[in-house]
Amino acid sequence: MDEDLTGVVTSIKGGQATIKTEDGFEMVFPVSDLVLISEDLNFMDSPEFDLNEKEEGKRKPKQVRKGKEKFQPPMEVDLHIHQLTDKSGMMSNHDMLSLQLDVARQRLEFAIRNRIPKVVFIHGVGEGVLKLELEYLFGRYDNVKFYDANYQKYGLGATEVYIYQNIPTTY
Repeated sequence: MDEDLTGVVTSIKGGQATIKTEDGFEMVFPVSDLVLISEDLNFMDSPEFDLNEKEEGKRKPKQVRKGKEKFQPPMEVDLHIHQLTDKSGMMSNHDMLSLQLDVARQRLEFAIRNRIPKVVFIHGVGEGVLKLELEYLFGRYDNVKFYDANYQKYGLGATEVYIYQNIPTTY
Protein backbone atom coordinates (compact mmCIF):
# COMPACT_ATOMS: atom_id res chain seq x y z
CA MET A 1 0.00 0.00 0.00
CA ASP A 2 2.55 2.55 -1.13
CA GLU A 3 0.23 4.56 -3.38
CA ASP A 4 -2.56 6.95 -2.35
CA LEU A 5 -4.75 7.47 -5.38
CA THR A 6 -8.26 7.19 -6.67
CA GLY A 7 -9.26 5.76 -10.00
CA VAL A 8 -11.52 3.47 -11.96
CA VAL A 9 -10.83 -0.20 -12.65
CA THR A 10 -10.67 -0.63 -16.42
CA SER A 11 -9.68 -4.30 -16.55
CA ILE A 12 -8.70 -7.28 -14.42
CA LYS A 13 -6.30 -9.94 -15.73
CA GLY A 14 -4.70 -12.71 -13.73
CA GLY A 15 -5.27 -11.07 -10.35
CA GLN A 16 -3.90 -7.72 -11.59
CA ALA A 17 -6.23 -4.72 -11.95
CA THR A 18 -5.57 -1.88 -14.37
CA ILE A 19 -6.62 1.42 -12.81
CA LYS A 20 -7.16 4.66 -14.73
CA THR A 21 -6.34 7.49 -12.31
CA GLU A 22 -8.09 10.86 -12.17
CA ASP A 23 -5.03 12.30 -13.97
CA GLY A 24 -5.60 9.91 -16.89
CA PHE A 25 -2.69 7.56 -16.14
CA GLU A 26 -3.13 3.78 -16.23
CA MET A 27 -1.50 1.83 -13.42
CA VAL A 28 -1.53 -1.88 -12.55
CA PHE A 29 -2.00 -3.21 -9.00
CA PRO A 30 -2.72 -6.60 -7.47
CA VAL A 31 -6.47 -6.91 -6.89
CA SER A 32 -5.80 -7.72 -3.22
CA ASP A 33 -4.25 -4.25 -2.72
CA LEU A 34 -7.34 -2.33 -3.87
CA VAL A 35 -9.87 -0.72 -1.56
CA LEU A 36 -13.42 -0.41 -2.90
CA ILE A 37 -15.02 2.99 -2.32
CA SER A 38 -18.11 2.70 -4.51
CA GLU A 39 -19.78 -0.42 -5.69
CA ASP A 40 -22.47 -0.96 -8.27
CA LEU A 41 -24.68 -3.76 -6.95
CA ASN A 42 -25.68 -4.78 -10.47
CA PHE A 43 -21.99 -5.19 -11.24
CA MET A 44 -21.30 -7.15 -8.04
CA ASP A 45 -24.26 -9.50 -8.66
CA SER A 46 -23.21 -10.14 -12.24
CA PRO A 47 -22.24 -13.76 -12.98
CA GLU A 48 -19.18 -12.37 -14.77
CA PHE A 49 -17.83 -10.83 -11.55
CA ASP A 50 -15.40 -13.06 -9.65
CA LEU A 51 -12.21 -11.65 -8.10
CA ASN A 52 -10.68 -15.14 -8.22
CA GLU A 53 -11.30 -15.37 -11.95
CA LYS A 54 -8.08 -15.40 -13.92
CA GLU A 55 -9.50 -14.39 -17.29
CA GLU A 56 -10.65 -10.94 -18.25
CA GLY A 57 -14.44 -10.78 -18.46
CA LYS A 58 -16.63 -7.95 -19.61
CA ARG A 59 -17.11 -5.94 -16.46
CA LYS A 60 -18.30 -2.49 -15.66
CA PRO A 61 -15.53 -0.29 -14.22
CA LYS A 62 -15.67 0.31 -10.48
CA GLN A 63 -14.05 3.08 -8.51
CA VAL A 64 -11.30 2.14 -6.08
CA ARG A 65 -9.18 4.01 -3.58
CA LYS A 66 -5.72 3.11 -2.36
CA GLY A 67 -5.10 4.20 1.22
CA LYS A 68 -6.19 7.58 2.48
CA GLU A 69 -7.74 10.18 0.20
CA LYS A 70 -4.50 12.16 0.05
CA PHE A 71 -4.81 13.63 -3.44
CA GLN A 72 -7.63 16.10 -3.12
CA PRO A 73 -8.37 17.99 -6.30
CA PRO A 74 -6.68 21.38 -6.08
CA MET A 75 -8.58 24.64 -6.11
CA GLU A 76 -8.22 26.20 -9.58
CA VAL A 77 -8.06 29.94 -10.19
CA ASP A 78 -8.25 31.03 -13.84
CA LEU A 79 -6.48 34.39 -14.15
CA HIS A 80 -7.21 34.94 -17.85
CA ILE A 81 -8.49 38.50 -18.01
CA HIS A 82 -11.67 37.59 -19.89
CA GLN A 83 -12.58 35.32 -16.95
CA LEU A 84 -12.22 38.19 -14.47
CA THR A 85 -13.95 41.10 -16.21
CA ASP A 86 -16.04 42.00 -19.23
CA LYS A 87 -14.39 45.42 -19.49
CA SER A 88 -10.87 44.31 -20.43
CA GLY A 89 -11.06 46.21 -23.74
CA MET A 90 -11.11 49.50 -21.83
CA MET A 91 -8.23 48.58 -19.50
CA SER A 92 -4.52 49.25 -19.89
CA ASN A 93 -2.03 46.39 -19.59
CA HIS A 94 -1.06 47.69 -16.15
CA ASP A 95 -4.71 47.70 -15.00
CA MET A 96 -5.23 44.15 -16.26
CA LEU A 97 -2.10 42.90 -14.52
CA SER A 98 -3.08 44.66 -11.29
CA LEU A 99 -6.54 43.05 -11.38
CA GLN A 100 -5.05 39.59 -12.04
CA LEU A 101 -2.57 39.95 -9.16
CA ASP A 102 -5.27 41.23 -6.78
CA VAL A 103 -7.46 38.22 -7.60
CA ALA A 104 -4.49 35.85 -7.15
CA ARG A 105 -3.63 37.38 -3.76
CA GLN A 106 -7.27 37.22 -2.59
CA ARG A 107 -7.66 33.56 -3.67
CA LEU A 108 -4.33 32.58 -2.08
CA GLU A 109 -5.29 34.20 1.21
CA PHE A 110 -8.71 32.52 1.02
CA ALA A 111 -6.97 29.15 0.58
CA ILE A 112 -4.66 29.84 3.53
CA ARG A 113 -7.56 30.87 5.79
CA ASN A 114 -9.62 27.83 4.77
CA ARG A 115 -6.70 25.39 5.00
CA ILE A 116 -6.86 24.42 1.33
CA PRO A 117 -3.51 22.71 0.67
CA LYS A 118 -3.19 23.17 -3.10
CA VAL A 119 -4.19 25.91 -5.50
CA VAL A 120 -3.52 25.94 -9.23
CA PHE A 121 -3.28 29.40 -10.76
CA ILE A 122 -3.95 29.27 -14.50
CA HIS A 123 -2.12 32.23 -16.03
CA GLY A 124 -1.53 31.18 -19.63
CA VAL A 125 1.77 31.33 -21.48
CA GLY A 126 1.94 34.76 -23.16
CA GLU A 127 5.12 36.74 -22.59
CA GLY A 128 5.54 35.46 -19.02
CA VAL A 129 4.91 38.77 -17.23
CA LEU A 130 1.99 37.50 -15.13
CA LYS A 131 3.87 34.29 -14.26
CA LEU A 132 6.87 36.30 -13.04
CA GLU A 133 4.68 38.61 -10.96
CA LEU A 134 2.87 35.59 -9.46
CA GLU A 135 6.20 34.03 -8.50
CA TYR A 136 7.16 37.29 -6.79
CA LEU A 137 3.80 37.32 -4.95
CA PHE A 138 4.07 33.67 -3.85
CA GLY A 139 7.66 34.20 -2.71
CA ARG A 140 6.46 36.72 -0.11
CA TYR A 141 4.64 33.95 1.82
CA ASP A 142 6.77 31.79 4.15
CA ASN A 143 4.25 28.94 4.22
CA VAL A 144 3.98 28.57 0.42
CA LYS A 145 5.95 26.55 -2.13
CA PHE A 146 5.17 26.83 -5.83
CA TYR A 147 6.12 25.03 -9.01
CA ASP A 148 4.85 24.45 -12.54
CA ALA A 149 1.51 22.65 -12.52
CA ASN A 150 0.86 19.29 -14.18
CA TYR A 151 2.01 19.72 -17.78
CA GLN A 152 -0.34 17.05 -19.12
CA LYS A 153 -3.37 18.87 -17.70
CA TYR A 154 -2.36 22.56 -17.94
CA GLY A 155 0.55 22.77 -20.37
CA LEU A 156 3.03 25.51 -19.53
CA GLY A 157 0.38 28.02 -18.49
CA ALA A 158 -0.23 27.21 -14.82
CA THR A 159 1.53 27.31 -11.47
CA GLU A 160 0.65 25.01 -8.58
CA VAL A 161 0.96 26.39 -5.07
CA TYR A 162 1.30 24.14 -2.02
CA ILE A 163 0.38 25.72 1.30
CA TYR A 164 2.03 24.37 4.45
CA GLN A 165 -0.68 24.44 7.09
CA ASN A 166 1.37 24.04 10.29
CA ILE A 167 3.29 27.31 9.98
CA PRO A 168 1.63 30.38 11.54
CA THR A 169 0.45 32.71 8.80
CA THR A 170 1.03 36.44 8.69
CA TYR A 171 -0.49 38.71 6.11
